[in-house]
Order: sequence, then structure tokens, then C-alpha cells
Amino acid sequence: MGVIHQFLSDILWGDLEYLLIDLPPGTGDESLSVLQLLPEMDGVIIVTIPSEVSEDVVKKTATFARKMEVPFLGIVENMSGGVCPHCGERFEVFGSGDGENVARDMGLELMGKIPLDPRISTAMDAGTPFVMAQPETPAAEEFAKIVRKIEGKTESK
Repeated sequence: MGVIHQFLSDILWGDLEYLLIDLPPGTGDESLSVLQLLPEMDGVIIVTIPSEVSEDVVKKTATFARKMEVPFLGIVENMSGGVCPHCGERFEVFGSGDGENVARDMGLELMGKIPLDPRISTAMDAGTPFVMAQPETPAAEEFAKIVRKIEGKTESK
């Protein structure tokens, strides 16, 4: 709690439009601390991968957030298949459908499905935003779609 409090309160963030905080999976102390320290947040986005184990964790996390009365923006499925950077062919790495299943079961919107693309880590390692380096790729298009949905859900706030 102390480190998260320091991170949120001691840093001069400037005039932010958005602050996205990536937390470990589940309902641990980190999630509770952020929810307590930011009681007026616009909402949470739960990230999952296409696997039944992840689906169970997401359901627990969603139940936890509902008990804390935190609004949901939606669910994002990460590592949702892969796209060959050479031929563009899509392939399923971990299976498919789990993001849709958990979103439907929890009554939440599936905001997008980001495919694996090795160029994402290459761009990050170079310090270049992937969506700027590879804007025409399926992964960049999914990122852009998710951002538009976040903006649409938070503009009026």
C-alpha cells in the first residue's frame, strides 16, 4: 500500500487525460490499494488471455470490483491468437473464445482482442510506440479500437 500510495501521490503527473495502471492478475493487495486510493476513478478494464484459468481469475476480479462498486469500462483479450509478421496469417496460440465467454457471462463489453505480434516488443525495446511504428497491423488496429472505446466511455466524465 505504501509504495502504491507514494507512486500515486508523490509523483508530479501534470495534466493527465488518462492514467492506466497495470496490476497483477487477481484480487490481491495491489488491486485493493488502488481502488482505495483512487475512489473516483472512471472505471476498470480487465485484461484476460484466451484460457479457462484466466477466465476464472477474471470472474473473481469482476466480482471483487463490483463489491467495491467500481464501474467497468470492459474487458480486453490480450494474446488473442497471433499474426505472422511475414504473411499476415492469423493463428490461435492459446485457444479462442474465452474473452467473449467471460464478457458475456459477466455482462461486460469485450472492448477488443489484441493478437500476439513480435513487433510489439521490438518497438517497445526501441522506445517507439508500436501503433506509430506499425499502424497498419491487426494489433495496432485493435489498440486503436480499444482507445476509441475508452475515450467514448470517459469523455462525458
